[in-house]
Amino acid sequence: MKLIHKATLINEGRSFIGSVLVEGERISKVFEGEVPENVLQQCCEIIDARGLYLIPGVIDDQVHFRDPGLTHKGDIYTESRAAVAGGVTSFMEMPNTNPQTVTLDALRGKFDLAAQKSIANYSFYLGATNDNIKELIKVDKRNVCGVKVFMGASTGNMLVDNAKTLQRIFAEVDSLIATHCEKEEIIRDNIGVYKKQFGEDIPIQYHPLIRSEEACYRSSVQAAGLADKYGSRLHVLHLSTAREMSLFSSSPVKDKKITSEVCVHHLWFTDEDYARLGARIKWNPAVKTRADRDALRSALKSGKLDIVATDHAPHLLSEKEGGCLKAASGGPLVQHSLQVMLELSLQGLYSKEFVVEKMCHAPADLFQVKGRGFIREGYFADLVLINPDRPYAVGKDNILYKCGWSPFEGEIFRHSIEKTFVNGNLVFDNGHIVESAQGKALIFDR
Repeated sequence: MKLIHKATLINEGRSFIGSVLVEGERISKVFEGEVPENVLQQCCEIIDARGLYLIPGVIDDQVHFRDPGLTHKGDIYTESRAAVAGGVTSFMEMPNTNPQTVTLDALRGKFDLAAQKSIANYSFYLGATNDNIKELIKVDKRNVCGVKVFMGASTGNMLVDNAKTLQRIFAEVDSLIATHCEKEEIIRDNIGVYKKQFGEDIPIQYHPLIRSEEACYRSSVQAAGLADKYGSRLHVLHLSTAREMSLFSSSPVKDKKITSEVCVHHLWFTDEDYARLGARIKWNPAVKTRADRDALRSALKSGKLDIVATDHAPHLLSEKEGGCLKAASGGPLVQHSLQVMLELSLQGLYSKEFVVEKMCHAPADLFQVKGRGFIREGYFADLVLINPDRPYAVGKDNILYKCGWSPFEGEIFRHSIEKTFVNGNLVFDNGHIVESAQGKALIFDR
């Protein structure tokens, strides 16, 4: 039995001085104000948290941990370590691995890997193809976060571009459908235009013009239209344009059948940063204009964007070299996403309570994650202690990603992650990973 004592709890729209009693895997009691003397006497461990924030663990609904088959970039072990160092206690991982997670057998294999290797809690998407509808309709909604549909460029056969297949997926799949929305034919046409001008070496600053606003909007319109037609449960990932915001409502998450996600890189960077960072900020969808970024920031505040995640996708720096056609798309983010959002709160964009809402509570509500995402009695003790007065400089010496770099290198964030608990176990402590703990598979109340 341990007591996290006299922290500033940030939870369910409030901040207050309180203490949390943890027994085994779960929160047994939340105290506001003083803790009874008999409780203090019974505790085996008292963690002095005065001056620190205590929040629920972050739930990241979109990561690529590269396991199996692409483990030179990252793997479930290394990237889950980076996650808990950033206060992320639960993740949902994508299917474009090697082999791709497009069968139930492959999906079970990933769960088995995570049971052996993950320090954080986990779930995995089953990937859609043009010909695996029979697998998709068998998904167990209680144990699998959702079905992933690439409606834009992907690897292998995971681009679902057959109109009849898309209709069947939206009509027949009873699980949450998460989409990557970019129109492939528009992207191909744009590449042709810039190849005429630059040949095969298109400069990186043209990436957001190739993977354009139109490519994103047209695909998101298609996804929303199919979801409306068939009553599907649609979740649109990594929105990147102002124009797409017209497709979403500001209703509470629990009342929506079409929900949305924004990623930290689209809230932080703009196309002005390509000159400084080059392909290090090359993602699909692309980082776009300052006007797009500002519209995303506003839409998050208004409730049109429901949750904040990362699309964490590590590559070796050698794979990030080159221009639009050569450099790999994606980058490592999961260790620093919470610090990014807390930095935006210090800039006056959002309150601390709002950051917790969008990174902890809303993902739990949106995916109906059982027993996580809140500091509540009876819930799993996934908890994060944050020091608001200890600046943190991102550098090679403290990056835990297997790829060894971050687009935030050189940034000084004004909050540090002090301790992270997963299922009541201390897994990260002042810069050190506690190796013995293991995460659990997420369960969904559906």
